[in-house]
Amino acid sequence: QVRLEESGGGLVQAGGSLRLSCVASGRTAKNLNVGWFRQGPGTEREFVGAISGSGSITYYADSVKGRFTISRDNAENTMYLQMNSLKPEDTAVYYCAAEPVSWRGSSYVRLKLWGTYDYRGQGTQVTVSS
Repeated sequence: QVRLEESGGGLVQAGGSLRLSCVASGRTAKNLNVGWFRQGPGTEREFVGAISGSGSITYYADSVKGRFTISRDNAENTMYLQMNSLKPEDTAVYYCAAEPVSWRGSSYVRLKLWGTYDYRGQGTQVTVSS
């Protein structure tokens, strides 16, 4: 069983930055593909980005490309979502999710889907004021 715990959310002004962390326990992080998702008030959950277990592959939604960066420190079993130039529309609960690296691969088509992931965190609130 893998447990994921997000942290780092909070209130920030538009144009500001936040870094979210996702700590995995129960399994070595390098064996996990990890995705970040968010759900704003009254909206559907949406894909933000993903990173492969090795960290060699990253994907981003068009809405965050160039502003958000996903990274990982497998020695610390921690994945990060660095968010810069935040906008009010980035306000949401942010979730990390993980699946074991496997023969299924780490394609964009798979990692952008919430249903791909076996493990999900509880989420952390990010609020961007205008």
